Amino acid sequence: MTTQSATDEATAAFRDAQQRVLDRYQVPAQSRFVDVPSISGRAQVLVTGEGPPLPLVIGGAIPAVFWAPLMAELSGHTLYAIELPGNGLTDPVRYHHTTFRRTAVAYLADILDALEIGPGPFVTQSMGSLWTTWLAWEQPGRVRSQVMIACPAFFLDTSAILPWRLVSIPALGKLLLSLQKPSVKGAEQIIRMVGEDPVGLDEIRDVMVAGQLMPHRRRDLVGLMRSVMSWTWPRPKVAVTADQLRRITHPVRLVWGEQDGFGSPDAGRRAVEHMPDADLHVMPGGHAPWLHRAGQVAALTHEFLDTH
Repeated sequence: MTTQSATDEATAAFRDAQQRVLDRYQVPAQSRFVDVPSISGRAQVLVTGEGPPLPLVIGGAIPAVFWAPLMAELSGHTLYAIELPGNGLTDPVRYHHTTFRRTAVAYLADILDALEIGPGPFVTQSMGSLWTTWLAWEQPGRVRSQVMIACPAFFLDTSAILPWRLVSIPALGKLLLSLQKPSVKGAEQIIRMVGEDPVGLDEIRDVMVAGQLMPHRRRDLVGLMRSVMSWTWPRPKVAVTADQLRRITHPVRLVWGEQDGFGSPDAGRRAVEHMPDADLHVMPGGHAPWLHRAGQVAALTHEFLDTH
């Protein structure tokens, strides 16, 4: 099989898996592909709903369709579920730690401009929370308010789960990924490691495996982790300190899972002490608490958006 044939086959398999997730949660989302100059490629954005725009920015290693359970519960908005580069059907980018933040900000700005989304609220998760925070700092006024679901990437002393930290080690990362082939068992193990229960998440699990089978996925994960970590420690230019948290001046609601594998609720409690306008809600679950409790997360999100 040629390289192009393998790519086409993997892409078709991912599309099917993505559609099964949308069907399971009854989300009539459409895939929109926008040109993104900052990565010299295209990004997939899942669009559904009616009302004011609400971008949803997912984390760094999962596709946007992971938002589907929550999208089904968020009424009154046009939802734009944004993937980060190299996930799902979004083109990859060659990251480098010296330009990582610049790439992140430019990427989000390019997509928002292409979709003609002006200043407003955001719902974000993990790496998506970090990137949107950087966007708020670099382009003041663009982020009016933000619901950060789960531990935001590298806030205070938080970090990634162990397998992804090990991927950041030169040579070892590629070896580990080559030895661990994408599988249902492996996907369920990762879901458990981030604090979630894979039971009842068959479609979510399957789309995760389909994403891992994309030809560029291993290289992209290695590139991402090396850009944000050095020998398993977050790079200083990536980690968000207490002083930097004070610069997050827009209203923020943190929705934190009790079993979040990326950081304990204590980190969230310490974070809101430094942020000028923030509150924290701790709930059952892990790094993606909406997967089993979408109604609860949606209620906290609606309440916050109605106020801000």
